[in-house]
This record gives sequence, C-alpha cells and structure tokens, in this order.
Amino acid sequence: MSLQPDSSAPSTHIIDGKKVISEESLPAINPATEEVIAKVPVATKKQLNEAIRTAERAFPSWSSLPVEERQKALDKLGQLFEQHLNDIVDLIVTETGKTKDISHIEAGMCVPWLREGGAKRSLQEEVLFETSDRKVITRYIPIGVVGYLFFRVNYNIQSPSKCAAITPWNFPMSLLMWKVVPALLAGNTLIVKPSPYAPLACVKFVEQAQQVLPPGVLNTLTGDNELGPWMVEHPGFKHVSMTGSITSGKTIMRCAATNLTRITLELGGNDPAIILPDIDPKTLAPCICAAIKRLYIHEEVYDALRDELVAYARTIKVGDPAQPDIGMGPVQNREGFNKVNLLRGYIDDCKKHGYRFVLGGEVDPSQKGYFVPITIVDNPPDDSKIVQEEPFGPIVPLLRWRDEDDVVRRANATQYGLSASIWGKDLGQQSGFGVEHGRQGLIAWTQIQTVTINRNP
Repeated sequence: MSLQPDSSAPSTHIIDGKKVISEESLPAINPATEEVIAKVPVATKKQLNEAIRTAERAFPSWSSLPVEERQKALDKLGQLFEQHLNDIVDLIVTETGKTKDISHIEAGMCVPWLREGGAKRSLQEEVLFETSDRKVITRYIPIGVVGYLFFRVNYNIQSPSKCAAITPWNFPMSLLMWKVVPALLAGNTLIVKPSPYAPLACVKFVEQAQQVLPPGVLNTLTGDNELGPWMVEHPGFKHVSMTGSITSGKTIMRCAATNLTRITLELGGNDPAIILPDIDPKTLAPCICAAIKRLYIHEEVYDALRDELVAYARTIKVGDPAQPDIGMGPVQNREGFNKVNLLRGYIDDCKKHGYRFVLGGEVDPSQKGYFVPITIVDNPPDDSKIVQEEPFGPIVPLLRWRDEDDVVRRANATQYGLSASIWGKDLGQQSGFGVEHGRQGLIAWTQIQTVTINRNP
C-alpha cells in the first residue's frame, strides 16, 4: 500500500496503539509546490493527559522486561522500518523538500540505529567496591514517561504560550531515532511531538511500531504552538529532550522549571569548518557537508577553493525533488524561506551592507515553492549577520584566515556550540572535542542509582 500523503485523509495521533484525531487540524504543506498534502490534528490538553496516562500504564511492564527483550523489539522495529523504507523516503521527500537520494540516506541511517544502536547496546551494572562484608554497585534504571519535541520559537516571544513550532527540516527522521532508540532501550515509555510542518514520516513510523511494541510504549501527538509548553510543564513527564533553537531552549528550561523536569537540549548550530592549506581544492569542493555554516579557508587556497565551490554548486539543479536530476529542494517552510531571503533575512542583509555574492543572491519571486538558490558570500566581516547567526538555509559565508591561533579564536567566537570540523591532510595538526550518542547518550535516558549491599549487617 502506498504511503503517499493524501490531503483528503488526515494524519492522526497515535495514543495507546490506536489512531486518534482531533476536531481542529492544521495543513501540512509540500514546500516545493505549496500544496496541502495532509491535515495534521491539533492535540488538546485532554489528549495529552490521555497519552501520558497510557504511557504511565505501559511503563511498569516495559521497564521490567529484561534488556534483551527490549533489544529484540528494537531489532524487529529495524526490520519493519527496512521493509517500508521506500515508503518512508517518499514521505520525507514530499513533506521536507529534500531530494530522494538524500532522503534515502537519512531513512537508511535509521535502520542501523534501530538494529545496531538499539539491539546491541545496554548498560550493565558496575561494581564499585566489593569485600566479603559489603558490595557497592551502580545501575542505570528507567526514568518513566519521557518526551521528545521538535521545537522552535519566533524572535518576539513574550511567554511560553506564544511559542511557535518550526521543524528542523534537514533530518527529521534521524533526529527522531537518536531519541527513540536510547529512550526505549533504557526502559522508558515515550511521547513524541513532531512539528506540524513535517509530521507525516514520524507518525507513520510510530503507527508501524505498534506492530512490535506494547500499546502505550511509543506514542505521538501533533499540535500547534501550545502543545510543546503543555508537555514540558506537565508533571507526568520525568524527562524531556528537545531539538530546536537556543531561544526555544531557554523557553523549554523555563517551562521545565515548573516541576524540575529533567531536560536534554540539542540547540542551534553555527558550525565552523577550518580549511588547512594542504587540501586539494578540486577534490574537497564536492565533500563539504551540509551541516557547515561558516568556511574559514586558509589564504593560500582561498581563491582556488572558492572558485571550485562555485563551479561545483553550479552543477546542482535546484527544484522540486519529485522531479528527476534535482540536487537540492526548497527550504522546508515559509517562515524559514523568509528568514533566509526577505525582510531582515540573510540575503537582504548582505545586499544592504554591500557584501559580495560569488554565487546566487537572487530569489525569483514568481516561482512557486520556497526555493532559495545556492548562495555563497565572499569574505564578509566577522561581525556580519551571516557569520554570527544560524541561517538554516542554502547560504554560506567564506572567510579568509592566515594565523592558526586567530582562526581558532574566530571559529569559537559564537554562542552556538553544536559541532565543528577541520579539513586537511596533516592529522598531527588536527584535534577534536565533544561527544554525542554512545554510552553517555544512553545514560542520559536513565536514572543513576548507587546501591550498597551489606552482607553481614
């Protein structure tokens, strides 16, 4: 059966293993055509309470299962996901505007996350101290009902009730798996809130998961700008993880303080890449990854790499990803499109200050869809908007550097700290920092408990 979205058939919540709708709904828009592809239900407080109650009911039996049983369930989920991979890819293409190739890469990454990251990982008890009289162990126990939000807010936020959700349009399914797998593996029950802008692949995954998981273990609610704060302020949640902007992260922290709810925040990034002088410009140009927001290029190779990047970008066709030979689709939603292009947007700001575009910079206002051409800005100042903020669109500044200590300082001069990279051949000159996922990521979804056992009281 095809999973192509149909605007006549509304999307649903999944609560207690069942499809649930709401009286109110919002349209999900195909960003390439601006057509309505589905109606997305707006959850009520009553439905949120119902979802939490069912997750609470499911928690004792799910958390008490041997970890090997939860691993088997995640492995079965991975097999099921793989069987429906092409259908999920079609949904990602239609609701996010990503090309089929990139959508396939994202969906394909979810399978090993489920089958390897979930089915072959666990947290064993650790013996800290042991004698004939006493044994001290640390163990990692489930927290309870937990939640995951895709969440962003507007710039004029006055209170939590004014939050507006704008989905991270780049990797909605892989971001989801990063949370679902460790949360379920640890023995928690989970409620997921995708954004109404791109909820369809997420809801379909949760719907399919009901074939494997007991009712209430994995639920999903879609909603408007009120649902996120309701979830974070609800005393039923023991832990909430959120992917979104720094501004939304501050809002989530304020909401979570109501009940001292534990939170994990994956916030915005303005990821710098430092390009060393020993690179080959022609070889490197096609390899620069999508997550990079600022390119610091050594002056010895600056002109050559800039020209190669422009030449390579010119070969990428921008358009509707449902059409053949398209290398890049639209920005995922109108708010993001305006942020990149219009009003106080980045292209507008670069023009206002006279920064040089070596590619792009002109948006066709007559074109249907949220299309922004690949845009490269040539060496703008460090204090410019395009360097200091997170564009979240196909626009990137190139910046010259000469001194190594100075470029590291410039790369670190930001409030964003998500990731960074160094590109070069001399491994002795490179270093790294920070961790994500793995054992420490799994621990974040547990309560650490240290137990002392007195053998001869």
